[in-house]
Amino acid sequence: MIKVYGIKNCDSVKKALKFFKTHDLEYTLFDFKTETLPCEKISLWLTKVEIKTLFNARSSTYRNLKLKEMNLDESEQIEWLCKENLLIKRPIVEYKDEVIVGFNEENYQRNFL
Repeated sequence: MIKVYGIKNCDSVKKALKFFKTHDLEYTLFDFKTETLPCEKISLWLTKVEIKTLFNARSSTYRNLKLKEMNLDESEQIEWLCKENLLIKRPIVEYKDEVIVGFNEENYQRNFL
């Protein structure tokens, strides 16, 4: 089963969900706006992807919280990811013990078809 993490109104998440629907792939969506992601899940993801891949320094949440001025180190970025799930780059897809960050059609075709 494919597990997608993100928010429903995010364009990249919409593209990912459309891809799965188009190809009749079953998935579940974990919505950051309605559910709280345990910090342990973020720690698990960080064993598979780098913090710079997971931490979205281009998000409006990042700008609104003025995190750029704080010049966060890696451990502080992890703390913020745990506190503010909307800083996580979206979508995050868990599939066959892998973690795929973001939407890339070619990458999805390789991994899911």
